Amino acid sequence: MEELEKAFALDETDSRILMELDQLYKRLNVAPEVRLKKLENYPELVSDRDDLYLERVALLNQLGQFEKAFGFLMSRKFHPWEGGEGKVTGQYVFSLTEMAKKAIQDKAYQKAIDLLTSAQFYPENLGEGKLTGTQENEIFYWLGCAFEGLNLSDQALQNWEKAATGLNEPSVAIFYNDQQPETIYFQGLALIKLDRKEEAAARFNKLTGFGETHMNDEFKLDYFAVSLPDLQIWDDDLTKLNKLKCKHLIELGQAGLAKWEHSVDRGAF
Repeated sequence: MEELEKAFALDETDSRILMELDQLYKRLNVAPEVRLKKLENYPELVSDRDDLYLERVALLNQLGQFEKAFGFLMSRKFHPWEGGEGKVTGQYVFSLTEMAKKAIQDKAYQKAIDLLTSAQFYPENLGEGKLTGTQENEIFYWLGCAFEGLNLSDQALQNWEKAATGLNEPSVAIFYNDQQPETIYFQGLALIKLDRKEEAAARFNKLTGFGETHMNDEFKLDYFAVSLPDLQIWDDDLTKLNKLKCKHLIELGQAGLAKWEHSVDRGAF
């Protein structure tokens, strides 16, 4: 890190070195506030590269500045790049979903519906279309909650039915097009809303069971594998990443089971 910081100090017009330095900070768990401040000190360099620009967006989302992140996304024309598959659209959906959740909390239910509807369609400037079979369980779950807030029960149930369907076998989600475990988590939450609590518990137990079973797997990269979700500038320990992903699966399952137990006790969620 010291060597790369020195390299950038010698030429603060080199956007590639700034990108590599930021990726190293990311691997070393440098605080997002520190990384964002560094990038915002060099706005022209950040604007010079799609990958750097998107890291700023991701950091804004991570720090809860969803409207600002969304504004940056919509003001740029992105171009596809290897290692960037799914990243721009992922931040787009994340920004809109988080803004919608805030709207639901504020009882601005129609605003939430509009935001979540937009999240299902990718504008051209993102530079990437939606993959066939994209799992949108979280979007439909929160849509159901927004319609519930408007006392539109039929529409709420329709969206929870959509949220409860889809692939329900967990995976570690190493590659960008792997199903994310959150989709199964939101299937479970939707099933609670539909009063199908046994099915909900089964979803959450699958998450914890898979994570516990595969925690100590040794992971090796297939030469012909699709792109990993991060730029491969610095070597990554994929076995360690697998362990972290499995811990996440277990935590999601445990969180879902806690909500399930609450729904059983109260008769509703």
